[in-house]
Amino acid sequence: MNEHAAQTYKHQQVNTASPAKMVYMLFEKTLSRLQEAKNAIERNDIQGRCNANCSAQELIAHLSNTLDMEQGGEIAANLERLYAHCLIRLMDVDRKNDPAPADEVARLLTPLRDSWAALAEKSEGELRQAIMIAQQDRPTPAASEQIEAPDTASGSEEAPAPAKSGLSISA
Repeated sequence: MNEHAAQTYKHQQVNTASPAKMVYMLFEKTLSRLQEAKNAIERNDIQGRCNANCSAQELIAHLSNTLDMEQGGEIAANLERLYAHCLIRLMDVDRKNDPAPADEVARLLTPLRDSWAALAEKSEGELRQAIMIAQQDRPTPAASEQIEAPDTASGSEEAPAPAKSGLSISA
């Protein structure tokens, strides 16, 4: 039951994540798999090392395959070369049962993961701020109901009630 709840939560995180958060999560998962591969080498767990290292390679290949070379320009080209280098280095993890290439790849990917984390946090913060602004701009029912009655003694005309906004934003 607890495991099912954890899986449901993970799926919910992925399904509602911003694009920046998704990339961050891919980097985070890759780094986790690299650590698993290193731990498996320490335990002399060949199958565990192979599984974790292959998973890390698949994640890096996915990151590479999703690069937009047209819009990304030089940055995308540099990332593609970096990912190719990482994939080549990770072959040595299995070939030599050596954790050093996994360490090298983790050192290369960690600053990228951290940058995507900052970007994801910024984009989520901006989204929250936009929602708050939209909610502040929307007249509240209590405010629209508190329209003062016109002063009929002074002869002024009755002002029409403001139209209610159809805007609905929920956080």
